[in-house]
Amino acid sequence: MSKDRTVISSPQAPAAVGPYSQGVRVGQMLFLSGQIPLNAAGELQRGDIVVQTIQVLENIKALLAAAGMCLADVVKTTVFLTDMGDFAEMNRVYAEYFPHNPPARSTIQVVALPKGASIEIEVVAMRP
Repeated sequence: MSKDRTVISSPQAPAAVGPYSQGVRVGQMLFLSGQIPLNAAGELQRGDIVVQTIQVLENIKALLAAAGMCLADVVKTTVFLTDMGDFAEMNRVYAEYFPHNPPARSTIQVVALPKGASIEIEVVAMRP
């Protein structure tokens, strides 16, 4: 493994549910694997899209913190929703976490997500 490549993990976020890392930092860039609404114990956070979006964004905050970063360092997100009808509520919560100069974003509807989640968000961040 290159010394410029560091695996990032946090006990405040759910462990990987497969053969992948929670995050990988390469130089100044941080790539976080898609986060679904699992709590730190690995249990799916049941509830509507608001509850699930909050859990996902809290997981992302924990992983960013483990890398010495914060939400302001996020430059790109990809949001996966199982129901585009959830977009407005997800967007409202998302805007609370990224109130100023939000990152670039793509939002995609998918047929299904792991563990029956309604949302998954992956992140690219960059150290200032």
